[in-house]
Amino acid sequence: MDVEAALEKFHSLKVSEIMPKIDTIPIVTADSDLLNVLKLLRTRHHVWVVKDRDSMELVGVIRYMDVIDILLPPESHRFKLGMTSRSMRSLLGGATKAEDVADRHPLTIEEEATVLDALTKMRRYKVQVLAVVEGGERLVGEISLRILIDELLRLLRVGGAQWKE
Repeated sequence: MDVEAALEKFHSLKVSEIMPKIDTIPIVTADSDLLNVLKLLRTRHHVWVVKDRDSMELVGVIRYMDVIDILLPPESHRFKLGMTSRSMRSLLGGATKAEDVADRHPLTIEEEATVLDALTKMRRYKVQVLAVVEGGERLVGEISLRILIDELLRLLRVGGAQWKE
C-alpha cells in the first residue's frame, strides 16, 4: 500500500473505529471536587466534565491551560465593568467543583464522523482534541491529534508503505 492509498483509507475511517475506550480517557462529574480535577490535570492536557456517570451528558471541558485562571485571584480577571464569568472560575472566586470552571462549549464530533471530518474541525478551530458524542450530548470518547498520528503510522506500517522523495 502506498502513502496515498493509506491516507485515503485513513481519511475514510470512522472516528468510532479508532477512538480509545471510554474508561481510558479523563472524565470527571460536574460535582467533582476542583482539587481532584487539578490532580488529574498534572498528567493530562484536559478533563471532560459530564453531568453524571449514568447519563454521560457532556457538560464541558477543563483544559490544562485553564488552570492559570483557576489559580489566579479574582481581581486579576476584572475589567472596567466589574466581575466577569472568568473571575468566578478561580478558587478564590468561589469555584469548588468541576462545573464551576468548565468551558461549557467543548468542541464535539459525532462517532460516525470520519477522520477527515475530525481533522477539518481541528484545523478550523485550532484544537487538538474533540469530544466524541452520540446524539449530540452523550460522551462516548475522544479523538485527538495524537490518536490520529498513531493510527496513520499503524496503517503505514501494516501496509508497508514507504515515503517517497
